[in-house]
Amino acid sequence: MAKMTPRTLSGFMELLPAPQQQMERMMEILRKTYSLYGFTPLDTPVIEASEVLLAKGGGETEKQIYRFSKGDADLSLRFDLTVPLAKYVALHYNDLSFPFRRYQIGKVYRGERAQRGRFREFYQADIDIIGDGKLDITNEAEIPAIIYQTFTALGLKRFQIRVNNRKILNGFYAMLGLTEKSGDIMRTVDKLDKIGAEKVGALLKEECGLTCQQAEEILTFIAITGSNEQVLAALQGYAGRHETFDTGLAELNTVVRYLSAFGVPEENFAVDLTIARGLDYYTGTVYETTLLDHPEIGSVCSGGRYDNLAEYYTDKQLPGVGISIGLTRLFYVLGEQQMLNPQLPTAPADVLILPMTEDLSAAISLATQLRAAGIKTQLYTEQKKFKAKMNYADKLSVPYVVFLGEDEIAAGVVACKDMASGQQTKLPFAETLALIQEGLTQRNQGTVILEK
Repeated sequence: MAKMTPRTLSGFMELLPAPQQQMERMMEILRKTYSLYGFTPLDTPVIEASEVLLAKGGGETEKQIYRFSKGDADLSLRFDLTVPLAKYVALHYNDLSFPFRRYQIGKVYRGERAQRGRFREFYQADIDIIGDGKLDITNEAEIPAIIYQTFTALGLKRFQIRVNNRKILNGFYAMLGLTEKSGDIMRTVDKLDKIGAEKVGALLKEECGLTCQQAEEILTFIAITGSNEQVLAALQGYAGRHETFDTGLAELNTVVRYLSAFGVPEENFAVDLTIARGLDYYTGTVYETTLLDHPEIGSVCSGGRYDNLAEYYTDKQLPGVGISIGLTRLFYVLGEQQMLNPQLPTAPADVLILPMTEDLSAAISLATQLRAAGIKTQLYTEQKKFKAKMNYADKLSVPYVVFLGEDEIAAGVVACKDMASGQQTKLPFAETLALIQEGLTQRNQGTVILEK
């Protein structure tokens, strides 16, 4: 029978064991940090009815979605975690307590052109806070704190959370008589980092139909820079001319005022009027997070406030605020930039036991004791030469190898080799365990990401 050549589809990431362990560490940090803020874990089906996923879709979403039939069912793979959340909240409304705070780390699927750092299957890590009828502005102020704690826990220091408010933008465009074109203008302004002010100005005139004066006023407005205090002071000069603008400015002032109480240093947070987020459903505070030393990466965490999460599934008003980290892309870029810490253990086991006796009872008992103490332990029972066994330990990067022969069993000791230092000891179990635990604690110090 002819053998088929194994291959992985383009746009799908498949990791070897060591980098998979690094990815798992990142996920664990995200879960731990999100949980600190009272978010509950959620998992929704990867496959949904197409009509559910496409209720608000169409256009680009419908082009990119993986859609298929099974019998009479019209099915699709989820393309984000927000639409399934909307369905979930509408479906389980009577069983949930509001505000409902959930986090979800899961794979999503988009049939876009695969390219460097862009995947068709990738992990997103989302948090959302959903209110019942209303949602206090404090929730929008807490989001930057969660972003800050998450990226700090991962090991990043040189990052900036850029924040704006869509009401400020909508109010400003209304002042210029451009309300009907505000969506197109925001999507154009959102390209500023990629194409620059000159090209954005040209697009505002050519594609959005703005006059030279209107385009100039918009570019002048979004160019307001300085400290957070200076930007807010400059915005105050526009106050009193439109109610929506004034509401947005009051909300932005509140978000900034609460930042220090939430523990976010000013160097990691900036009011940035160029941040609009291209998606129409954002209605209030919007966020984008960038790595200061790697602007070419673009936003690594983005999101914002929306007025009605589940309007396509229920008449209930369910406002929310949320953010999303494109985890697979972030992991890929960090690896490419050699920013993933190579010193942290990636072995599947902390200890590899090599029995030196025919009767394995003592080795099995030792493995059981180590596991009971929380030490990840693998028992190697293959009939190989000693050198092959040690090569196996080396390839896995197992921190400790334990040898258990008749002499050790008779003496009531454990022979243990530290694979990094080469040091070998013969000590009673309790002392060996303490030695391993101390060594593992030291090895696990440090962060997943190292900034250069």
